[in-house]
This record gives sequence, structure tokens and C-alpha cells, in this order.
Amino acid sequence: MFLHFYRKPALLLEKKDNLVSLVKRTISPDIIDIQTEYCFNIDAGDALTQEELEILHWLLSETFELENFSAESFLTHQSEDVIARSRATKQSYDSGIASPSARNDSAIIGEVGPRMNFTTAWSTNAVSVCHTCGLTKIKRIERSRRYKLIFEERVRGFKGSRIQDKKSQSLESLAPRPLNSFPSEAFLELIHDRMTECPYPEPLITFETGIKPEPVFIVPLIEEGKETLRKINSEMGLGLDDWDIEYYYKLFVHTIGRNPTNVECFDLGQSNSEHSRHWFFKGRLIIDSKEMPYALMDIIKQPLRKNINNSIIAFKDNSSAIRGHEIVTIIPEHPGKPCRFQDARLTYHILFTAETHNFPTGVAPFPGAETGTGGRIRDVHATGRGSLVVAGTAAYCVGNLRIPGYPLAWEDTSFEYPSNLATPLQIEIEASNGASDYGNKFGEPVIQGFTRSFGLRLPDGTRREWIKPMMFTGGIGQIDNRLVEKGALYKGMFVVKIGGPAYRIGIGGGAASSMIQGENIAELDFSAVQRGDAEMEQKVNRVIRACVEMGDENPVISIHDQGAGGNSNVIKEIIYPAGAMISVRNILLGDETLSVLEIWGAEYQENNALLIKAERAEMFLDFCRREKVPCSVIGVITGDGFIVLYDADDGSTPVNLDLSKVLGEMPQKTFHLERIEPKLELLKLPVGITVEEALKRVLRLVSVGSKRFLTNKVDRSVTGLIVQQQCVGPLQLTLSNVAVTSQSHFGLTGAALSIGEQPLKGLI
Repeated sequence: MFLHFYRKPALLLEKKDNLVSLVKRTISPDIIDIQTEYCFNIDAGDALTQEELEILHWLLSETFELENFSAESFLTHQSEDVIARSRATKQSYDSGIASPSARNDSAIIGEVGPRMNFTTAWSTNAVSVCHTCGLTKIKRIERSRRYKLIFEERVRGFKGSRIQDKKSQSLESLAPRPLNSFPSEAFLELIHDRMTECPYPEPLITFETGIKPEPVFIVPLIEEGKETLRKINSEMGLGLDDWDIEYYYKLFVHTIGRNPTNVECFDLGQSNSEHSRHWFFKGRLIIDSKEMPYALMDIIKQPLRKNINNSIIAFKDNSSAIRGHEIVTIIPEHPGKPCRFQDARLTYHILFTAETHNFPTGVAPFPGAETGTGGRIRDVHATGRGSLVVAGTAAYCVGNLRIPGYPLAWEDTSFEYPSNLATPLQIEIEASNGASDYGNKFGEPVIQGFTRSFGLRLPDGTRREWIKPMMFTGGIGQIDNRLVEKGALYKGMFVVKIGGPAYRIGIGGGAASSMIQGENIAELDFSAVQRGDAEMEQKVNRVIRACVEMGDENPVISIHDQGAGGNSNVIKEIIYPAGAMISVRNILLGDETLSVLEIWGAEYQENNALLIKAERAEMFLDFCRREKVPCSVIGVITGDGFIVLYDADDGSTPVNLDLSKVLGEMPQKTFHLERIEPKLELLKLPVGITVEEALKRVLRLVSVGSKRFLTNKVDRSVTGLIVQQQCVGPLQLTLSNVAVTSQSHFGLTGAALSIGEQPLKGLI
């Protein structure tokens, strides 16, 4: 049984007006109005009783706006309603445009929603609510968005009959015309995420896709030589360089003595990418034919070696930590169960982690920054044997903003940007929206940050600009002194995955973010961007918190965040060097059409890998069931040093690799570099500029001007542990130069955090 219900509007007035203005400006000046509604597409399996339908109706409708919910579409119900609702946007007609009632209008309808093979986070939550309310027949609910675009009658370029006058308007003359009668690609770019959504040319009648997963196949390396590896490297976007191709050719042909599978090739391309393994920072550097005595990573670690001081964790886990204090806090009497809180005296250390999320934020700013925040949060709670999230920081560095209608004297309008990267203005707005949205949904306050834009053509013609943008995200947390060290691995220990199910998203992110600009094609770039689910992350975090609050009884022996490379990376890292047998069919799927390669390599979000003692596994699974978090035991530690991926469907092993050869004992890469002497000139100020003009320019810099577009849309104090957040003063206008968090609600110890950066002085 497949049902449809409708609720209006899908866009509230302000967002709708913004969309109308954007369409009018970028696609068609003849747009009058856009009306919207949600369509709830429901797979109920068996027929619902009248009582079940009433419960479903109550769940999907807005409690106090029952008139906005119906079993029939509001956009095709009656033509006169088009005219009435168009008057709601009267401001659109105040500039000499006649009201719609005095003019003949034409309309088209388009619908976009989740891809059939992609069960959304919203659907997962909605089905969970339905089952809790007794609607166990509900298998899946997806919410699509329907748009009615209303144009002036003079728009004659679209297919369909022309409306002669108001009296002759009828349901037939205003019948929805398909979106392909309109510049649909341009409009679709504005309203949907092409990675996870698609247009619906007609109402859904099923969620079935008919997609068949790609089978595992053998790459004929022995028969065809290195060229076949170069070919698959290009086709799959593996990001292998000549050194990689030579190493893996010798590994399979001479050391292992067999051909690799396509899954193994993809695995090595992602998990051993520059992004994941930092080859350059750990490599041999030969500059002007002279080998440097230290790798960059050695230089970075040198201050710690000279003076460990108060460092507790550094260069060996998901985050770093400095010595904290013994505090008084509250924890549940029985973590993971309904119970009272009790006070406890514990030693908590201060934890911090930071990362940039450049590539994904450049390709898709909102989801890229969203998952940059999510991944960094998981790095915090995956430190040691689990730790606690407190607060976040954020920063954005972009090129010239080139705001429409707001020219700035120093911006070069001739600068072009790669087609597969968003513009600096899009990144500044949408990336900050994505990070703020994720933090708000998860419940993590953003308490500090910075932003700047810069782009300049130097006298010698060199262009200096943040063209591959920077999205910086940092997090502060706490870790129990008893849980600082991850536990030892031993044979028989369970390998567990917790978090959202596997989707065809974030595929190839490790390789894509390691490539030099221009090496990859746009479609592969976009496929490599993940999509976030902050609600799922919060559920996962509650399970980890319950384990942390158990202290010495914590069932988690080791925990690691799933990042670039997905399972192929995180599983190998957490089982190294012991090795494990992993059952690929035990990995929970949100998309039944995934191939083995995609299950193993996709960086689907809100997911951690854990090692748990077999005798404590049921307790951990109980915690997950309580929080309604997907969790599964996917393998067991073998102790033989191999990573073996087993497919129960056909008995094959698509991955069977010696961890020491692909993770542990791999040789250094060598990088040959040449110094380029900079052509320095004296700094020249603009000729004839006045003090007033100079002041106007300085105040227009995004790094100097108001930050309200960043600070006024994100929670800055949730948790009750924030002592000093982003802004100061009675009106909360001035930015603070320090953020302060408390270790508990009952003490006076905490952490002070500040961010400073002055990169432009380096150019000068």
C-alpha cells in the first residue's frame, strides 16, 4: 500500500521570497510567485485501518494548522486558489506590476525528493516514531517538495496552452506542466542536492529502483601490467601517483603473487591516500638536490619531545589532551538506564582537536562544512576509550567575495574559478550555514572563530587567493583520566560499528581531497562529498557518553571515528596490527543496492568503529537499543595480522591483505623540491587615497566588519559549561578574543581557548 499526503508550505514566507528573488534574478524575470508543499510518500506494506490512518494523519499534520494538511495536493486542487495565494506576496507587485487578478498567469509544477535508493535521516526518524506509536506496518516514509512556479502570461516559451483570460482559467489550463518545459537544470540547482535527491517526473508509486549492485571483479595486473592499474586509477579516481602504482604492482605481482580485486584497489587508493596517511609530512624531502635531515612531521613533533610538560595525548589519537583537574561533577547512578544522578569526584583532562575540511566544503559548501563539523565532533568523542564533547570553533577563509551590487576596489573581476568548486561568496554563506546547522541540531555551541577573504594580482602577474577554500573546525572536550589509553587487542575481541547505515555517499573522499586541482572530474568530486545527520550523531554520542560514565567498567576497549575511506580505512586502523575477519554482510545498509566496493569504501556519516570484549557486547548493544542507534558486530580479531573481508553471499574474500604491507611497514615516499626565490617589492599604497577612503576599505573587509552573519545563527551557550562565548558586552556585539569553558557546573576550573592567524603578513 503506497499513500500520499500533502502539507503546505514547504518553504516559509521569508525563504520562499528569497527563492522567488533568486529565480527572478538568475533564471526568469517573469516569475510572479512560487508556492510550495510537502508530499509525504508512504510505503505502508499492508492496508492501514481507519484508526491507524488517523494516527498517521495526526503525526504528519501540524497540530494547530489542520487546514494545511490534506490527502490531495494543494498546488493542483483549484485554479482560483492560485490567484488568492499569489496576493500573499503583494510586495512583488508594488513596483508597477499589475496584481495577478488583473492579469492572465501561467504555472508549472515540479517535484524533487530523495533518490529511491537513499533512505534519508528524516525517514529513519519518522519510521521510528511511527513504530513507537504502533504503526508497525510503515516501512518507509520520504518527504518530497513540490514547487508551483507562477509566471506572467507573456511567457510563451514554455510548452502548454496559453491562458486567454481570467474567465477561461480552469483546472486544465493551469494543469501542472512538467519541469522539463522550463530551464529545469538551473532551477533544480537551486532547490535540490543532486547527490541525494532527484526530480520526480510523476507521483511515486514505489521506492523500488531496479538497480543491480556492481559485482566484484579481478584487475588483470599480472596479464596486462601497470597500465591496467593506471587505467583503473583514472576511471575510479583513486589518486595513485607513480610511486603508488609501482609499489602496488610489485606488492601484488611479486610479493603476493595474485591479481588484486577492484575493492582492494579502491581500498588502497582511499586508506593510503595523502589525506589519510600524510605521506608528504612524513616523507623524505630533497630540496635543490640536498636531502633534509628531518621530515616535516619530525620537526612538528620536536617541541613535544623537548618538553612534554602537561601534554597527556599528542600525535597518537583522534585528538590531543593537556592535563586537567580533579572536579566535582554528576553522573548517572546506573549509566545507560533510567536512574538518579549522583555526584562524583573525577579527574578530567582538557581535550582539543582541529581539522580543515577544504575539499568537501569547496565542492558542496553546506554539506561539506556540516560533515566537517560532524567528523570533528566524532574525533572528540573517539579519543582514548571515549570522551565528552563540550564546544566547537569555526573559521572560513575564502577568495574575493564579489557580492552582487557591492563592488570592492581591490577585487579583480577577471578571476575565474574551477567549475567544480563553489564561489567564495557561496562558501562564506553556505559553509557557515552548514556548520551552524549541524552544531544547533547536535547541541554543540560554537564559541569562537574567524573569517577572512583575500585575492590579489601581484605586479608580476601572480595570483594569490584562497581558491581551494579553508573550512577550519576545532572542538574542545574532556576525557576521564582512566580512559586516556586505548586498550590492547587480543584474539576473539569483537569489531563493532555504531551509527548511521551505509549509503552511496562520500565515495572516494580520501583520494579526491589528496589530488592536485584539475586531476579529477567534477562528478567524482561531488560523489566524494558526504552528507550529515546531526540527530544520529547525537544518539551515537549519548551511547559513548554512557560508556564513558561507567569509568573502569567501560565496555569500549578502543574507538575510532570513520572518516575518509570509510570502512576500508577505519577498520584497518582499529584492528592494526592484530588483524581481523570482517563480514561485509553484517554492515547495516540504508541502501540495498550498494556494491561490496561501496559498502567497504563509502564515507557515510555519524559512524564509529569500536573494539569490545565479547562478554561485554550485549551490554553495549543494550545501550544502542535504548538510544535507537543502529549497531552491529561486523567481525572478530583474528591475531594473524591480515584484514580479510568475507562475503557470506558467495563465500568470496574481496579483500585479503597483510596489514604490515599496506599500513605498517610501508617505505617513505621521496619528494624532490626546488626553492623559488620570491620577487619582493616595496609595499605600495594606492595613489591619492584619502584617510576616509582608506577607512571605508578597511571596514568593508569581512575580517574587520560585522560578524553577525556568523554569530547570530548558531547556539553559543548550550550545555551550561560556557563561561565566555563569541561575543561580549551588554549588547553582545563585540567579538571576544578568548573563549572559556568550565569543566563542571560546580567548580572553577576550565579551559581558555584563542585562535590567532595573520597569513597575509607572510605574503608581504
